[in-house]
This record gives sequence, C-alpha cells and structure tokens, in this order.
Amino acid sequence: MAWVSVAICYHITLFFIVLKPGQGIDKDTSVPEVVASGDIIIGGIFSIHEDVAQKNNSFAPQQQPCIRLDVRALVKSLAMINAIEIMNKSPPLTDVNITLGYRILDSCSDVSTALRATANIIEQDVCHNTHTNTSICDKPVMVVVGASFSETSIAIARQLTLKMIPQISYSSTAAILSDKSRFPAFMRTIPNDEYQTAAMVNLLSTFGWNWVGIVTTDGDYGRSALENFMSQASEKAICVAFKSVLPQSVTSQDVSSAITQTATTILENPKVQVIVSFAKPTHMMYLYQELNNQMLEAGEKIESMRRVWVASDSWSSSSSVKGNLTLNDIGHVVGFTFKSGDLSSFNDYLSRLEAAGYDSKGNNPFLQELYLQNSTRDSDLVTRAVETLRQNTQPNTILSVEMALSAIAQAAASVCRGRECKTPGTLEPWQVLEALWMEEFKLRNKSYKFDSRGDINLGYDVTMWRSDEDMKIQVQDIVAEYQPYSKNFTYSNHSTTQHFWNLKNITSKCSKSCVPGEFKKTAEGQHTCCYECINCTENYYSNKTDMDRCLSCDTDTEWSPEGSSSCIAKELLFFSWKDAFAVVLVSFCALGIVMALLVSALFLHTRDTPVVKAAGGPLSQVILFSLVMSYISAILFVGRPNSLQCKTRQVLFGISFTLCVSCILVKTLQILLAFQFNPELQRVLRRLYKPYVIISICVALQATTCICWLVLKSPSNHIIRYPTTLLEDCDEGSYLAFGVMLGYIGILAFVCFICAFKGRKLPQQYNEAKFITFSMLLYLISWLLFIPIYVTTSGVYLPAVEMVVILISNYGILSCHFFPKCYIILFRKEQNTKSAFRKDLYEYSSKSKGSISVCGSSLSDQQSISQHHSITAAVSARSLKPAFVTDSTDGSSCLHRGLVTRHCLRRSISLGRHSRCSTR
Repeated sequence: MAWVSVAICYHITLFFIVLKPGQGIDKDTSVPEVVASGDIIIGGIFSIHEDVAQKNNSFAPQQQPCIRLDVRALVKSLAMINAIEIMNKSPPLTDVNITLGYRILDSCSDVSTALRATANIIEQDVCHNTHTNTSICDKPVMVVVGASFSETSIAIARQLTLKMIPQISYSSTAAILSDKSRFPAFMRTIPNDEYQTAAMVNLLSTFGWNWVGIVTTDGDYGRSALENFMSQASEKAICVAFKSVLPQSVTSQDVSSAITQTATTILENPKVQVIVSFAKPTHMMYLYQELNNQMLEAGEKIESMRRVWVASDSWSSSSSVKGNLTLNDIGHVVGFTFKSGDLSSFNDYLSRLEAAGYDSKGNNPFLQELYLQNSTRDSDLVTRAVETLRQNTQPNTILSVEMALSAIAQAAASVCRGRECKTPGTLEPWQVLEALWMEEFKLRNKSYKFDSRGDINLGYDVTMWRSDEDMKIQVQDIVAEYQPYSKNFTYSNHSTTQHFWNLKNITSKCSKSCVPGEFKKTAEGQHTCCYECINCTENYYSNKTDMDRCLSCDTDTEWSPEGSSSCIAKELLFFSWKDAFAVVLVSFCALGIVMALLVSALFLHTRDTPVVKAAGGPLSQVILFSLVMSYISAILFVGRPNSLQCKTRQVLFGISFTLCVSCILVKTLQILLAFQFNPELQRVLRRLYKPYVIISICVALQATTCICWLVLKSPSNHIIRYPTTLLEDCDEGSYLAFGVMLGYIGILAFVCFICAFKGRKLPQQYNEAKFITFSMLLYLISWLLFIPIYVTTSGVYLPAVEMVVILISNYGILSCHFFPKCYIILFRKEQNTKSAFRKDLYEYSSKSKGSISVCGSSLSDQQSISQHHSITAAVSARSLKPAFVTDSTDGSSCLHRGLVTRHCLRRSISLGRHSRCSTR
C-alpha cells in the first residue's frame, strides 16, 4: 500500500536526520531543528510539540521524546521562514548585501527542552550543513525569536542575557518580562499581560459582572496573569468567587484531579456565570469534557454548564478546545487576541508548499511529520497537510512573528551599513540589540518601535465565537478593539456585535444590585460583592447602583426621605404676596389707607364745622397721618423679608402708632380737665396741659427706644431651618426692645382708657370718651392676645398675626374716632351746627344738675356753675386750647320778666362771645 511506503520512507528519513553530523542531535542534549544558511543567523524556538514523554528511568541527563504535534506552533515557525525569505529580498538587506539564515528548534512546551535548545543554538563551534551544500560553521546566532509561553521565555531570557543576545517573543505576555533590570535583552511584539487583564476587567465592568471565577495554568504566565487580574479587579469592585490553578504539564498525574475539582467548583457556583481563563487550550478542552461528564452523571441538562468564558490570548483563537461539544453547550466565548495582520504573503507561501508537493518538506522534519499524520493516500498527502496549516493559521500571531523578523532585518541592515558583517566575529549580538532599541522599523508601510520596556503595544481585538448552521465553531468575529493607553473599547459595526451586547442580559453577581436609594452592607468576613441592600436613612441618598455608602445631603438647604436617590431642595417659605391670606390682609391695608385719606380730605374740607373742631381739628389730621403710616408698616410684613424691611416695619409701626395714641392721650387729658371740679387742681392742670409738648415727649421717648434698638441689636432677616423647609423671617434682634416698644404703647393706651372712661357720660354729640374707651380697650385686648401667640408660635403665618393685630388697632381707631363724625358730617348735617351743640349741651347740663337755674331763683351755688362751665369747656370747638371759664358774677344773673323765664348760659370761650339768654 502507498501509505505504508510513505511511512517507511518517513522513518528512514528521521533516522538519517538523527545520525547526520550537521543536523543530528546527541541523545542527551540535541533537539530536532530546521536550518538555513545566511550571513546573520536568527534562532527560533517554537513549541511545535505540546509536551514531552515523562518516562525517565535513568539519572543520566537525556533528551525526552516530544509528543503531540501542535500545528499552530508549526504554522508560526513557517511564518518565520517565510518572513526571512521575504526580508532577504527586501531593499534594507539587499542594499548592504547580507542575508539572514535561521535555526529553528522545538521546545516541546517544556522548559528543560527549551534550555537545551537555547544552549544548542548559541554554541559557535558546531558546523551545520544545509541542503544547499553550504555550511554555517562558526556562524553565531545574533537574535532569538521565541518562545511561545512566558515560563519558557523567562528561562531562555536568563540564559541569553549572559551574552546579551537579543530575544524577541511573539506571544509571551508575562508582565515580569518587561522588567529591564532582570531581562535587559528581552523584547516582544505584543503588549504584556497588564494590558490584557486591564482590558478583561474593563469588559467585566462594562457588563456589570462582578462575581467571576478564574481558571489558569500554573507557571509564570498563569501566576502573573492571575495576580494582575485580581489586583485590577479589586479596583473595579469585581470579586473572584474562586480561582483554580491547573498543573503546567498536561500529562501531569495531578491534571485529571485538578480538572475534576475545577469542574465541580464551577457547577457548585451557579451565581458565577462568567469564567476568566488563562489556561492552555488543552486544559480547556479537558475542562469542557469534564463539565459535560459531570452534567450527564447528575442527570441535568447540558445547558446548565453554559457560562460566559472570557478567554485570554493563550486559547481565544483555539476553537478546537470544544472537542465534541457545540457552542450551544459551552455558552459564550469572548476572547482577547493580538492585532491581526495581512495573511496574503503567508497564504502565498502555503500555496507554494502545496504546489511543490512532498518535496516541499525539505530539511524540515516537523513539516514532514505533519504530512504523514494527515494523509492516508499518497495523492492527497500534501493537500491535506496544507489545509490543516490553513485552518490553524492565526492572523494575530503571524503579524507578531513578521514584526519580529522585520525589526531584526532592519536593525541588522542598520548595523551592517557601515561595516563588514559577513565574517564571523565581526558582529556582536549586543550591537544588534542596541539597534533594535534605537531603530524604528517598518512593515507594510507602517512604522513601529519598541517602547522603553521593550514592548510593542498595538492593543487587542475582542472576538466572539459563533457557530454555523452545523453548530460548528467558525472563525471568531471581531466585535471590539481595546486601546491600552486610553483604556477604551471601540465597538465594531459587525452584525455579531448585537449578540455581543446581548450578553448584558446575563447576570453574574453574588447579590442583586442595590438600586439608587440603597447602599451595600457587607457582613464581616464576606466578599465585598456579597451584601444586602439597606435603604438610606433620612437626609442621606445614593444616586448610583451598588454604592458602598449613602451620601449626605446639605441639611442647610436640602433634605431627603428614607430610601431616596437624590436630595430635595428645601422649600423656601415666607409670607408671600401670592398667599391668599396675604392678599386679603394687604387689601384691608389698602382699604384702610384709602379710607384714612378720604376722611382726612373730608375733615380738611369741613374743618370749620363744630364736629371737626370737636374731633380735635388739626390734631385729627395728625391721627389720620399716623394711621396711614401704621397701615404701610403692616404691608411691610408681606413678602420675602430683607434686612431693611425687617428694620423698618416694627420701627415704623412703633413710632406711627405712638404718635396716634399720643394725640388721643391729649384728647383724653382734655376730658379729664373738663371733669375736674376742684378749682385749685384745675388751675394746676391748665398750666401743665401743653398738647404739642406732650405729643412730642411721648413720640420722642418711643423714637429713642427704637434708635437704641436699631443701634445695639438691630432686627435682620434670617432663615429658620426645618427638616423639609426653610422659613425666611425677620429676627427682631432684641425681644426686650420689641417688648419695651409695645409695652410703652400699651401704657399710653391704658392711660387713655382710664381718662376716657371717666368722661364716658358726655352728651351724645360730644361723646369722644366712649369711643376712645372702646378703641383703647380693643387695642389692649388684641395686643394682649398677640403676645402669647407670638411667643409660642412660629411659622410662615406669624407675620400675619401681627399684621392682623395692627389692622384691628387701626380699624378700631378709625371706626371709633372718625366714622361717627363722618356720618354726622355727611348724613346728619343738622347736628353739625352750633345751635344743635348748644341744645345738646343744655339738655345734658339740665340732666346732670337735676334742676335748671331760673331767673329770681338762687343760683349762687358755685359748684353748679363750675360744673356747667367745665362741661362747656369739654366740648369746646378749640381742640388744642380748651376754653376754661372764669368765675364771673356780673353777667351770671338772669332776669325774670313776667311769666317768661330766662335761663342764662355762659357762652363758651371757644366761641369767643358773651353770655346769651334763651327764652323758653
């Protein structure tokens, strides 16, 4: 059979390769390799096999056989070969007339094997013959490309640093390799894991997943990624529910138990719907199979194992990890991959391999192994192998390898531009390393340069796996790009992006989110992501989801009820003009002002009539003016108070009402004099009775009180803070001064009341005393009621209380003192005559005396005459100077003429006439 002959040929070839001096390897130290001659040799270390056989029954050092060909790693080595062939034809190298050669070795995913390979390629005394019959004797390796895994690269880097041989990795991402104090010769064409884990954390935060599990492979890469992820996740309040570290070797005896335990842990944590994995592809394949097995054994639906798997670059492009499962069984896979490049050049290379047939294997034992294991018939030997290579081509890794070779080629060209590089020993590795650090290189018209840590950071592509109609996982779609320096995602317009955003419907949290108005309360010893939600208390709020504590409102201006998501501005209250009660009170004030002005105009017009003169004459105008001022002061109690308004309203009322009461006091003192029948006392009172002086003194005392009040502790506007409102009101400053002011007016009013009470029996036409008594009594009662209300009450309507009392006082005086007079002036004009006044006086005098003095009778009783004269004086038309009657005997007698009785009345001095007789 054809395939038998091919197999025999393959094994014979391998046998001679092993025995070949130039390419053979010592059974103890040598490893398989692919070589090509050139002026500058580049070493390549790839994990072309997944592991080494662990059987070792000898203590002697020996090379372990490699097992399980990794086609993806083989593709990377072919990409290196293709890139070198292209670079040898490029202007930078042709201009200096040098070529690049290579030595590619297999690390077999084993650190010890990788160290053997490294030691092999840096030996300068080994002579290798190539298929072109040329040798690369004494051609030292100037640069090493590799390795794949960080743990391997770390070991190799320590060895290469001894000779400062530059090393450029295409996929080792451990953050520790960026430490140039440890690894000064290490460089890479990809970002380190700090950026990848940061991108993962940002993705989890974007979708609100804060309760996740981690699966990683033991070793420098896995441990470094785990440490970085947990550190960055804690800053974003993302908790790790569990972490599972799998053994580095996939053939380790502990792998099976570790995989089983990891699967059990995942299934026992149903709230953990997102798993972040830094594991190897083989580990993930085993894990999926174990999850499937445990679900079947438990008799549960396979869908229960579905999770969102956040894949690192180590397996995000390895769709083979699914095994015999479908994406519907696994769940969703969101992967982070390096930036992809143009595959056209590499695809052409694969096409040339396919066209060359079996002979294309050349001196490449790894390619020859692939040909044999992928073919059953001689006719499709190469075709099947090349198709396998195409299926395992990773555009991102191809770009990283091509960038590494481009950087090396241009650095070598830069160094060799002014010197001879063909002779061995004329070029040192450290010189190439220096050029790599300093020189900028180009690839497909794009410029690149290693940063200060030896990295090239192009960011990441975020991919999402999808299935075709046959439920087979196809090429992953790029749904977003992540820029490490800006830490932002740029989302694609691809149709798969919608499926990507549908992941928001998946919840991966230990506890439900605390909505605004609540805060998280974590029990002692629990994860910070496991908590209960507590309502914010009064005057506290939370305006975001899952806040750790509630924020305090500014209680001076804001408030909030329990469980509030924001603060509410406290309502500013004052006795507003828009208030209906305020409108009513202001209307009464305006009506009072209008009525006072009308009365003033009426009194001014009829100033010569007896009623106006009896009401006080000019003094009535002063009373009306003071009432207008008092009404105006009442209006100042409405509206948002300011400092000037607070100072003005009380002082204006105090002085204006003091003026009003002082004028009324003068009128009551006049009545007191009228009823004083003791001639001696009456004479003394006449001399003391100075109306304007009394008014001025009374007002001056009140003005002094108000000035001291304003100077020492002036009223001002202030804000009273209540739980939900702000009351802006006037602070009276000194309540003692306020009380003194009101008390002083009260004393004056009380004096008026006492004096007026004695003259309450005056004739109807002159009954000022009755009205004064009633008005003062009304004033005293209203203000006595005001005091306890004002002291014990607060609120927006407190100014209205004082305003009401002022209106009662004003209207009391206006109604009692002026309205009856206006009624007589307007509607009882016959009573507003001198004869009517005399008649009323006569009638009152007759009643008060009990008998009338008739001509011829004895009327010498001095007391009766004095009383008669005093009553006359009390109703004198002159308000400021009462007409006091002097005792006269010459004109006091009355004559008796027949049956006609003449009654003699002394004319009031206020009328300025002599006594006159009336006949009845």
